[in-house]
Amino acid sequence: MAKETGTGRKLVAQNKKARHDYHILDTYECGMVLTGTEVKSLRQGRSSLVDGFVQIDGGEAWLHNVHIPEYTQGTWTNHSARRKRKLLMHRAEIDKLASKSQETGHTIVPLAIYFKDGRAKVEIALAKGKKEYDKRQTLREKQDTRESNRAIAAARRRQRAKQQTL
Repeated sequence: MAKETGTGRKLVAQNKKARHDYHILDTYECGMVLTGTEVKSLRQGRSSLVDGFVQIDGGEAWLHNVHIPEYTQGTWTNHSARRKRKLLMHRAEIDKLASKSQETGHTIVPLAIYFKDGRAKVEIALAKGKKEYDKRQTLREKQDTRESNRAIAAARRRQRAKQQTL
């Protein structure tokens, strides 16, 4: 089931691997052109962004390889799971993304699908691929901050326990 976040948006799917594999340069919020069964399937919290990417084609932004499974109670009106979906963006945003994505190493990836005020939205990002050593560096930094936070919490617990015994 989709979960509620603090910002008034109901998160359906998140692409955590994108933040690991890419440096996120700029993010955009877009609407999507969906069929009724796709919306119903998203409301059930079913979607996957793992292999998804955005392509600018003919002045329009298209979302490819995002898996929204068929609606279980759907009939002959059901959608295909991995069809390309048109994104709803302003012309200036599309032109900006098109020019920046032509640069070497830049791509446009989906980060999250969510509902905002009852409408399905997708958060996309202009991203630059990380090298293997960059990925290791970010993992090392996360691990170091996690260990330091644990050490601080343990010291506070010891201090509280010491104060309670006095």
